[in-house]
Amino acid sequence: MRTTIPLDDDLIAKVQAYTELDEKTALVREALKALIQLEAARRLANLAGSQPGIKGAPRRRQHVE
Repeated sequence: MRTTIPLDDDLIAKVQAYTELDEKTALVREALKALIQLEAARRLANLAGSQPGIKGAPRRRQHVE
């Protein structure tokens, strides 16, 4: 999908310095991926303790002799 968005030149310069990516399309793609990871982690953290009575998943145990 093609989209036209205004980008802050100073912000782009900082991101290019950190990532060494010169192509703006690649910068936006990586920024979107990072935002998705950040939000997914936040949602997962918000689930902590939301089901207090839940049983843990069964795990295999290795016998140590």
